[in-house]
Amino acid sequence: MEHIVTVQDAVTAFADFMEPTNAELDAIEREMPVILADVELLDAHITMLDRTPTELDVRRIRRARRRALAARVALLNRTAASLPGGAA
Repeated sequence: MEHIVTVQDAVTAFADFMEPTNAELDAIEREMPVILADVELLDAHITMLDRTPTELDVRRIRRARRRALAARVALLNRTAASLPGGAA
């Protein structure tokens, strides 16, 4: 009989090095409004995949696109404002 050995130690041996750094977590948190707006836009598109879009669906997608764009603009403005010397 052959024994089955788990490879848990080999898989998690480098787990400490694979964790996100504090700077990466901060970047994700800064980008979270953009991520959530993109998820909302994707959700609006998914709901229309198997049916003919109604006027309400069209408005939902338009609103989601505007929110996604506004979130990206806000992120870019925050990033530009935090650069030394200001935006060029």
